[in-house]
Amino acid sequence: MIQKIFAVILFISLNLNAQNNAVSPGEKLTYTAAYSMSGILTDIAEVVMETSSIKTSKATLLRLKCTAVTYSKWDNFFKIRDLYESYVSPKTLTPYLYKRDINEGNYYKFMKYSFSHKTNTVKSQLKKKNNYEENKNVSINSGTKDIVSTLYKLRLFDYKSMPIGTKKSFTILFDRKEIKGQLTYLSKETINTAIGEKVCYKLAIGSNQTDVLKGKNNNFLWLTADENKIPVYGKFKIPVGNGELKIKSASGLKH
Repeated sequence: MIQKIFAVILFISLNLNAQNNAVSPGEKLTYTAAYSMSGILTDIAEVVMETSSIKTSKATLLRLKCTAVTYSKWDNFFKIRDLYESYVSPKTLTPYLYKRDINEGNYYKFMKYSFSHKTNTVKSQLKKKNNYEENKNVSINSGTKDIVSTLYKLRLFDYKSMPIGTKKSFTILFDRKEIKGQLTYLSKETINTAIGEKVCYKLAIGSNQTDVLKGKNNNFLWLTADENKIPVYGKFKIPVGNGELKIKSASGLKH
């Protein structure tokens, strides 16, 4: 369940040539994830997004790390310890390596992608319980990304110059399959958050995968209308219910 909830806020892609002027190492965003239980929204997990600089023998990359952890009182009901991370170019946020480590109750799944953008291919590795392992090469279209780098990429777009109603298509590699969807810029709104009143860009998100998102205009994301453009609020519908993502704190912002 949490995989679908977390994926909702990640299904957006923007200008592939945009330069990174919003995201830097040392940023940390903390959220509360709420899910509708018996018709009542209940806080069930904490989602943390943070960035750091990683030096390799060939280059310095930006690590984009996202975790989802259930609050302790829910661990006996459904314990979640999920990790998503992408290693990207600091200038363009183009991904080179992606990892996804899912621990939800008795369910375990690990996925790794190594991107070759020159050949539009991905070397993937899948691991499950009982020492199951499968390696597979996947062909992708130009511009296809993982879900983590895509989420951060949306913050590079110049919304100030985007007319209301503008639509953007996107493609994300998820479980070795390319998922297509659409982003629509709806309006500017002022909302109250845990980090203060924020003027935001309101976006609608849709997908051609009905098992991930429900409907074309039932999923919304609010980004701050400033130079950082951080996500502060999200509302979503998936086949198993409704949910929200609300920011709790933000530190280490570039601007």
